[in-house]
Amino acid sequence: MDRNLFIQAITKVTAGILLMALLLFWPAGTIHYPGGWLLMSLLFIPMVIAGFVLMARNPDLLRKRLQMKEEQMAQKQVVALSGLMFVGGFVLSGLNFRYGWHTLPRWAVYGGAALFLLAYVLYAEVLRENTWLSRSIEVQEGQQVVDTGLYGIVRHPMYFATVLLFLSMPLVLGSIHAFLLFLVYPLLLVKRIRNEEELLERELPGYREYKQKVRWRMLPFLW
Repeated sequence: MDRNLFIQAITKVTAGILLMALLLFWPAGTIHYPGGWLLMSLLFIPMVIAGFVLMARNPDLLRKRLQMKEEQMAQKQVVALSGLMFVGGFVLSGLNFRYGWHTLPRWAVYGGAALFLLAYVLYAEVLRENTWLSRSIEVQEGQQVVDTGLYGIVRHPMYFATVLLFLSMPLVLGSIHAFLLFLVYPLLLVKRIRNEEELLERELPGYREYKQKVRWRMLPFLW
């Protein structure tokens, strides 16, 4: 086991847990916020399990997933706006629970949890299919076009999975206000995907042909 990689992964997960707990429970005014604990369990338990699996089977992929260094200004803006969206959404959810503005019914919360888990499964499948996945937009040495599995349906299945993940989060938290805010995320992805495809067309051999083969970017028959 790569000791430095293990420390890096544990540090990032711990920091994520603490930050998310702060953004949810402080505005809620209590740690007795069921939706907050449910979301953190759904998010971090599979994340830790997946991290150990990647560390054992594909440490290089885990190392790439831990890195987040966008070089292009357009992508830095997308990342920054996404971060603001998350902060605002979690704070709104905590305040919604605290003041009882409009709490979603239990069936919506459980439906959101099921959607979240489905999205996690899709995300894991994307990671299995594409070992060149990175959190930043780049073309790596030796990278090839992946056109099988989910990549044979849409060109960006990872982004589709993240849309499901992120839109299910406010449902789990029981906040319609946060859900409306999180609807900004698909709009941010439009800019990111267009910029990414320009880079891939320039630098990844075979990507132009792949675009002709797989027509849809993220949503079949829509976009």
